Amino acid sequence: MTYEQIFLFSLLGVVFAFLVWGRIRYDLVAFAALIIAVVAGVVDAHDAFMGFGHEAVVIIALVLIVSRAMMNAGAVELIARFVLSSGRSLSTHIGFMSVIGAGLSAVINNVAALVMLMTLDIEAAKKAKRPVSQSLMPLSFATILGGMITLIGTPPNIVIAEFRGRALGESFSMFDFSPVGLVCAIVGIAFVTTVGWRLIPDTGQAAVGEDGAAGLFVAEAGVKEKSNFIGKAVSELYPLADEHDVTVLGLVRRGKRLPGFAAGEELRKSDHVILEGDPKSIEAFIGAAGLDAPGSEEHGGIRGKSLVLVEAIVPDSAHMVGRTANDLRLLYRRGVTLLGVSRQGRRFRERVRKLVIKPGDVVLLLGPESRVNDAADWLGVLPLAEKSHTVIQRGKALFAVGVFAAAVALSVMGLMPLAVALAGAVAIYALFNVVGAREVYESVEWPVIVLLASLIPLGLALEDSGGTKLIADSILSLTGALPAWAILAILMIVTMTLSDFLNNVATALIAAPVGLSIAQGLDVSPDPFLMGVAVAASCAFLTPIGHKNNTIIMGPGGYRFGDYWRMGLPLEVLIIAVSVPAILFFWPL
Repeated sequence: MTYEQIFLFSLLGVVFAFLVWGRIRYDLVAFAALIIAVVAGVVDAHDAFMGFGHEAVVIIALVLIVSRAMMNAGAVELIARFVLSSGRSLSTHIGFMSVIGAGLSAVINNVAALVMLMTLDIEAAKKAKRPVSQSLMPLSFATILGGMITLIGTPPNIVIAEFRGRALGESFSMFDFSPVGLVCAIVGIAFVTTVGWRLIPDTGQAAVGEDGAAGLFVAEAGVKEKSNFIGKAVSELYPLADEHDVTVLGLVRRGKRLPGFAAGEELRKSDHVILEGDPKSIEAFIGAAGLDAPGSEEHGGIRGKSLVLVEAIVPDSAHMVGRTANDLRLLYRRGVTLLGVSRQGRRFRERVRKLVIKPGDVVLLLGPESRVNDAADWLGVLPLAEKSHTVIQRGKALFAVGVFAAAVALSVMGLMPLAVALAGAVAIYALFNVVGAREVYESVEWPVIVLLASLIPLGLALEDSGGTKLIADSILSLTGALPAWAILAILMIVTMTLSDFLNNVATALIAAPVGLSIAQGLDVSPDPFLMGVAVAASCAFLTPIGHKNNTIIMGPGGYRFGDYWRMGLPLEVLIIAVSVPAILFFWPL
């Protein structure tokens, strides 16, 4: 072994040890390792930061922004009404959620898909009065499986595609991963739906979302001119309100509150429905019922800015104490709407905009983020950072989907590189305020970007020094008597095991050149081995640290570290069993 090989193997061993230890952030570990490699002379100083401009890094960052745009545009609400049903059996519910999660993961980042659906799953568990732990883990695994279907569904696919382009002159295309990915997703979803969820231990975690103990707000919503509920009784809103945990308290007509709950009154244009619920539920109900938040016309249109809902406490010294929203002319002066008020659980008959605000009230402000922050300072209220919610721009859903579809089509037809097509989509989203300027940067998971950009030069250095070939030769010497399909299976098992304890991007970066070297040593096509690495690096089901989706559900589901392997181990065995023949069928040796 040469000096470069010894140094890089030792350095990567230390890096992996720190990543498994998990006490220091993985991006800091990778960046420190890169600097050490440069100082030691095993990575050329001129190549130290080439990873930050690598196409795989750029694509991953752009996919995260596109995912945020799809969330802001409310794409998930198009299927929400088919998901939130407490009447379905648990297996049917898991099947519905898994298929939807896998489908979303195929077109947006799988982490974003889980975040979008997790709230719905918690809500469904709460309505069905069952532990949320029974369905959250199957949902997480399904989104991981769905990410394998396309190039942009999961970062390992992007890494493998770009590695193939550099090593062989042509990268994998958008749907090259689809045949094998679909086989794995279908079999995996069938398993988690029928058998897998039964293996999960009962954590006793109640199905309560993060706002389960929050105060209820009284708010108003206007009836649009083209609302489907015009001419119908107020009571016909009740089933939809029940689905969203919102109570319809009454009706305002011509500025006056009608007596009682006005259940029998027919809704008319410009009426205002009085609602009670938590902020997320109120916002979701307003969207589902096709109603309008007061003042929303000030922010509307395709160019309308992205809005946020912010909860803020009113202290004694606040400028708005003793005044109403009408007195303050809040919408006219600051471009912000007082959507609701929470007063220690008490209901009130005054209209929200005419309610005199008291110390201790919690107000719900609606508007563009910058304006809401300015208005909060002017009003003297104290925003709760953890109680800020992005308002879904439902009118832009088809627009956002159309822009994304156009970008994918341009890439698939070879008219434009994927990175350029996605960059164009992001520019359009920003231009039309589907994502705000701040959200563009907030959407990118910078630690992952730094990790990937730091490991790319290290991986190239290991490859150039002959280190990856040395690993491949060692594997071949130990498995020389085995057929090629068995060596592929062993490579996948090793890669999958590493991915359970390391970041899947780091695993893909190291395993891809090893897979290529093994294929060259066997004198067979490298594509089956690269595809095997892509599948194995994505399938991290044994631990909560192998994939971010598993980490995200750990708290809400009440899972322990040792709970994952119960369903994850048989699922990983199943994936190896079905993916190896699928890979060899679609990508012959």
